[in-house]
Amino acid sequence: MSAVAADAQHGEVSSQGSHTGPMVVARGVEYAFGTDANPKPILKSVDFTLEPGEFVILTGPSGAGKTTLMSLIGALRTVQTGSIKVLGTELEGLSPIGQRDVRRRIGFIFQDHNLFDALTAFQTLRLAMELIEPHPSYDEALVRARAIMEPLGMAEELNSQPGQLSGGQKQRVAIARALINEPALILADEPTASLDQGSAGAVIGIVRERITRSRAAALMVTHDTRLFSVADRVVRMEDGRVTDSN
Repeated sequence: MSAVAADAQHGEVSSQGSHTGPMVVARGVEYAFGTDANPKPILKSVDFTLEPGEFVILTGPSGAGKTTLMSLIGALRTVQTGSIKVLGTELEGLSPIGQRDVRRRIGFIFQDHNLFDALTAFQTLRLAMELIEPHPSYDEALVRARAIMEPLGMAEELNSQPGQLSGGQKQRVAIARALINEPALILADEPTASLDQGSAGAVIGIVRERITRSRAAALMVTHDTRLFSVADRVVRMEDGRVTDSN
């Protein structure tokens, strides 16, 4: 498994630390798949800024480039053209180790929960907490795990393995894993797709609370119109370009 895949699967994040200025600044970003002789443009001169304390939804039709842009911001893909600064670090030309260090300050939530079948929910969260310094004690980790799982309606499932959980419950564990270390930046790709309205509301409430308390920021790709009203901005993409931001 590559370092990128391992970071994503483990939900690798670290505490916010100190950062001033915008969380994300993208300028003139272009990206294409395919060969140099036959490239398929996905992103076309994208400009985007995400400020501390801001919750932004990225929406648009399938194939618009939303997930590609998010993966570039999360240092899960290498910048081809343009500039992307994340938490003050320029990603263009950044080494693999530098990319890893950026990812450690981000909480990732994907459509696929990426849980380890052999680990209970608490073990999953404790493993995420082991990725930052100082490592919390067992008792401290348990307190933190309960505190984040309770609002998600999962306090009784701390000792459950993925095989004992529904699809929605697995996703809530993955969401808790992404947020447990209070990351500076939260990147979420359709995180509420498998959740009912109550659970989706709880997830957004937790994200909002984290943003408000620690001046973190969140960028969420979603088609879930239930969430649009709680965002600070809704940014629309079409055909690889940002077409609207309000």
